[in-house]
Amino acid sequence: MTTPDQSKVTVEFCGEWYEVPRDRPFGIGRDADLEVDANPFLHRRLLEIGCINDMWLLTNVGSRLAVTVTDRGGRMHSWLAPGARLPLVFEQTVVVFSAGPTTYEVNVHLSEPLFGELGGQTSSGQTTIGMTEFTESQKLIMVVLAEPMLLRDGSGRSDVPTNTKAAERLGWALTRFNRKLDNVCDKLDRAGVKGLRGAPGDHAMNRRARLVEYAIAARLVTRADLALLDQPQEA
Repeated sequence: MTTPDQSKVTVEFCGEWYEVPRDRPFGIGRDADLEVDANPFLHRRLLEIGCINDMWLLTNVGSRLAVTVTDRGGRMHSWLAPGARLPLVFEQTVVVFSAGPTTYEVNVHLSEPLFGELGGQTSSGQTTIGMTEFTESQKLIMVVLAEPMLLRDGSGRSDVPTNTKAAERLGWALTRFNRKLDNVCDKLDRAGVKGLRGAPGDHAMNRRARLVEYAIAARLVTRADLALLDQPQEA
């Protein structure tokens, strides 16, 4: 039987691979072992991967930003708040986080996973999460905001479009787009998704970036959904 102390962890970002040492924490952030971006909204050191008591752990060492962690298929997802840690147990763990208007994806690979792939996904037409269903227009909201991230080659970064740009992309009136966006965020908030109901002083871009972060990580939208944007839309 494989034991955790035999496993190795590698991190992939934008086609670059990094092997995580066992004798010290591996940092991810603006100024860390993995330098994600010079984005001033990003912590100098947001995440750490380390081996403690023969268990690989992912820790959010930032003070403000939370991250979304999922398995490769998006069937398990967790909200990792500042100060929280999570064991790495899958062959591939997808880590998605937003800083300002930009969303990033980092893939963490475990050579000897404690758990195998989760069961296959099925689709019945409408997008669902728990007991929440999304209409076609609500699905379009998520796709159009996530379009830059879905178009990227491999993992990396994307800037989330403004409401005005997204509405123009769909050919919708801005008021209709804003109303639909409110509906999507309200549904996900009721389903327990954090960060979509803005607190006083929060910027609208934070809500859009968080929506993209969650939709990508939970596989509510995929690259295959981009074809929906080329279909005729009602104004």
